[in-house]
Amino acid sequence: MLNINDLKELMFQYTEPLIRLAYYYVKDLQAAEDIVQEVFIKLFHNQYHYEERGELKAFLTTMTINKSKDYLKSWTYRKVQLQNKLFSHASKRNLDELVKKDEQAIIGEAILELPLKQREVLIYFYFNEMTITEIAHILSIPEGTVKTRLRRGKELLRKQLKGIEWEVLLNE
Repeated sequence: MLNINDLKELMFQYTEPLIRLAYYYVKDLQAAEDIVQEVFIKLFHNQYHYEERGELKAFLTTMTINKSKDYLKSWTYRKVQLQNKLFSHASKRNLDELVKKDEQAIIGEAILELPLKQREVLIYFYFNEMTITEIAHILSIPEGTVKTRLRRGKELLRKQLKGIEWEVLLNE
Protein backbone atom coordinates (compact mmCIF):
# COMPACT_ATOMS: atom_id res chain seq x y z
CA MET A 1 0.00 0.00 0.00
CA LEU A 2 1.41 3.36 -1.07
CA ASN A 3 1.46 6.37 1.19
CA ILE A 4 2.20 9.94 0.12
CA ASN A 5 5.94 9.62 0.77
CA ASP A 6 6.15 6.44 -1.32
CA LEU A 7 4.32 8.21 -4.14
CA LYS A 8 6.70 11.18 -3.96
CA GLU A 9 9.65 8.83 -4.18
CA LEU A 10 8.14 7.04 -7.20
CA MET A 11 7.41 10.37 -8.87
CA PHE A 12 10.97 11.56 -8.26
CA GLN A 13 12.34 8.35 -9.75
CA TYR A 14 10.06 7.88 -12.79
CA THR A 15 8.63 11.28 -13.79
CA GLU A 16 11.36 12.35 -16.22
CA PRO A 17 11.53 9.13 -18.28
CA LEU A 18 7.74 8.88 -18.37
CA ILE A 19 7.38 12.48 -19.56
CA ARG A 20 9.98 11.80 -22.25
CA LEU A 21 8.06 8.69 -23.31
CA ALA A 22 4.70 10.50 -23.39
CA TYR A 23 6.28 13.39 -25.32
CA TYR A 24 7.47 11.09 -28.07
CA TYR A 25 3.89 9.94 -28.47
CA VAL A 26 1.96 13.21 -28.22
CA LYS A 27 4.65 15.71 -29.39
CA ASP A 28 3.52 18.27 -26.79
CA LEU A 29 5.38 18.83 -23.52
CA GLN A 30 2.39 20.15 -21.56
CA ALA A 31 0.20 17.27 -22.68
CA ALA A 32 2.98 14.81 -21.79
CA GLU A 33 3.26 16.30 -18.29
CA ASP A 34 -0.52 16.07 -17.86
CA ILE A 35 -0.51 12.45 -18.99
CA VAL A 36 2.20 11.48 -16.50
CA GLN A 37 0.39 13.33 -13.74
CA GLU A 38 -2.77 11.37 -14.56
CA VAL A 39 -0.78 8.13 -14.47
CA PHE A 40 0.47 8.81 -10.94
CA ILE A 41 -2.98 9.90 -9.76
CA LYS A 42 -4.50 6.75 -11.19
CA LEU A 43 -1.79 4.62 -9.56
CA PHE A 44 -2.43 6.21 -6.18
CA HIS A 45 -6.22 5.97 -6.31
CA ASN A 46 -6.29 2.45 -7.76
CA GLN A 47 -3.33 0.98 -5.90
CA TYR A 48 -5.50 -1.79 -4.50
CA HIS A 49 -6.04 -3.10 -8.03
CA TYR A 50 -2.30 -3.20 -8.80
CA GLU A 51 -0.90 -6.69 -8.50
CA GLU A 52 2.82 -6.95 -7.78
CA ARG A 53 3.54 -9.40 -10.62
CA GLY A 54 6.39 -7.58 -12.27
CA GLU A 55 8.33 -4.38 -12.28
CA LEU A 56 6.54 -1.19 -11.34
CA LYS A 57 8.49 0.62 -14.08
CA ALA A 58 6.93 -1.61 -16.74
CA PHE A 59 3.48 -1.04 -15.24
CA LEU A 60 3.93 2.75 -15.24
CA THR A 61 5.34 2.63 -18.77
CA THR A 62 2.34 0.69 -20.01
CA MET A 63 -0.06 3.07 -18.29
CA THR A 64 1.75 6.06 -19.86
CA ILE A 65 1.61 4.47 -23.31
CA ASN A 66 -2.11 3.78 -22.98
CA LYS A 67 -2.87 7.30 -21.71
CA SER A 68 -0.80 8.76 -24.57
CA LYS A 69 -2.67 6.71 -27.15
CA ASP A 70 -5.98 7.73 -25.58
CA TYR A 71 -4.92 11.37 -25.83
CA LEU A 72 -4.06 10.95 -29.52
CA LYS A 73 -7.59 9.64 -30.12
CA SER A 74 -9.25 12.44 -28.16
CA TRP A 75 -11.12 15.44 -29.50
CA THR A 76 -8.81 17.76 -27.53
CA TYR A 77 -5.79 16.58 -29.48
CA ARG A 78 -7.54 16.98 -32.82
CA LYS A 79 -8.67 20.50 -31.88
CA VAL A 80 -5.13 21.49 -30.84
CA GLN A 81 -3.71 20.10 -34.10
CA LEU A 82 -6.18 22.15 -36.11
CA GLN A 83 -5.37 25.32 -34.15
CA ASN A 84 -1.63 24.75 -34.63
CA LYS A 85 -2.08 24.41 -38.39
CA LEU A 86 -4.10 27.61 -38.58
CA PHE A 87 -2.21 29.91 -36.22
CA SER A 88 1.43 28.86 -35.78
CA HIS A 89 3.21 29.88 -38.98
CA ALA A 90 5.13 32.87 -37.51
CA SER A 91 6.17 31.25 -34.24
CA LYS A 92 7.15 28.02 -35.96
CA ARG A 93 9.86 29.72 -38.05
CA ASN A 94 11.65 31.04 -34.95
CA LEU A 95 11.39 27.65 -33.26
CA ASP A 96 12.74 25.86 -36.34
CA GLU A 97 15.88 28.04 -36.41
CA LEU A 98 16.68 27.25 -32.77
CA VAL A 99 16.01 23.55 -33.16
CA LYS A 100 18.20 23.12 -36.24
CA LYS A 101 21.27 24.43 -34.39
CA ASP A 102 21.36 21.32 -32.26
CA GLU A 103 21.92 18.07 -34.15
CA GLN A 104 20.15 16.00 -31.52
CA ALA A 105 17.05 18.11 -31.97
CA ILE A 106 17.14 17.35 -35.69
CA ILE A 107 17.20 13.65 -34.95
CA GLY A 108 14.40 14.09 -32.41
CA GLU A 109 12.25 15.86 -34.98
CA ALA A 110 12.92 13.13 -37.52
CA ILE A 111 11.87 10.50 -35.00
CA LEU A 112 8.66 12.39 -34.27
CA GLU A 113 7.85 12.31 -37.99
CA LEU A 114 7.95 8.52 -38.11
CA PRO A 115 4.76 6.48 -37.97
CA LEU A 116 3.78 5.53 -34.42
CA LYS A 117 4.68 1.85 -34.76
CA GLN A 118 8.27 2.54 -35.81
CA ARG A 119 8.65 5.56 -33.53
CA GLU A 120 7.69 3.76 -30.32
CA VAL A 121 10.05 0.84 -30.97
CA LEU A 122 12.98 3.17 -31.73
CA ILE A 123 12.30 5.20 -28.59
CA TYR A 124 12.22 2.13 -26.39
CA PHE A 125 15.33 0.63 -27.95
CA TYR A 126 17.58 3.70 -28.18
CA PHE A 127 16.28 6.20 -25.62
CA ASN A 128 14.99 3.84 -22.91
CA GLU A 129 17.69 1.25 -23.67
CA MET A 130 15.24 -1.64 -23.54
CA THR A 131 15.93 -5.04 -25.07
CA ILE A 132 13.88 -6.46 -27.92
CA THR A 133 12.35 -8.95 -25.51
CA GLU A 134 11.27 -6.18 -23.10
CA ILE A 135 9.80 -4.13 -25.94
CA ALA A 136 7.88 -7.16 -27.22
CA HIS A 137 6.50 -7.75 -23.73
CA ILE A 138 5.40 -4.13 -23.19
CA LEU A 139 3.76 -3.85 -26.61
CA SER A 140 2.36 -7.40 -26.52
CA ILE A 141 3.78 -8.26 -29.94
CA PRO A 142 6.23 -10.96 -31.11
CA GLU A 143 9.98 -10.26 -31.00
CA GLY A 144 10.17 -10.67 -34.78
CA THR A 145 7.69 -7.83 -35.19
CA VAL A 146 9.83 -5.62 -32.94
CA LYS A 147 12.91 -6.39 -35.05
CA THR A 148 11.02 -5.62 -38.26
CA ARG A 149 9.71 -2.32 -36.88
CA LEU A 150 13.23 -1.38 -35.72
CA ARG A 151 14.68 -2.12 -39.16
CA ARG A 152 11.94 -0.19 -40.97
CA GLY A 153 12.21 2.72 -38.54
CA LYS A 154 15.97 2.96 -39.11
CA GLU A 155 15.44 2.88 -42.87
CA LEU A 156 12.87 5.67 -42.67
CA LEU A 157 15.18 7.74 -40.44
CA ARG A 158 18.08 7.22 -42.84
CA LYS A 159 15.94 8.53 -45.72
CA GLN A 160 14.78 11.56 -43.71
CA LEU A 161 18.29 12.50 -42.56
CA LYS A 162 20.06 11.75 -45.85
CA GLY A 163 20.70 15.29 -47.12
CA ILE A 164 21.91 16.77 -43.82
CA GLU A 165 25.59 17.63 -43.33
CA TRP A 166 26.60 16.65 -39.83
CA GLU A 167 29.06 19.02 -38.20
CA VAL A 168 30.39 16.23 -35.99
CA LEU A 169 31.37 14.17 -39.04
CA LEU A 170 32.97 17.16 -40.82
CA ASN A 171 35.41 17.72 -37.93
CA GLU A 172 36.81 14.18 -37.97
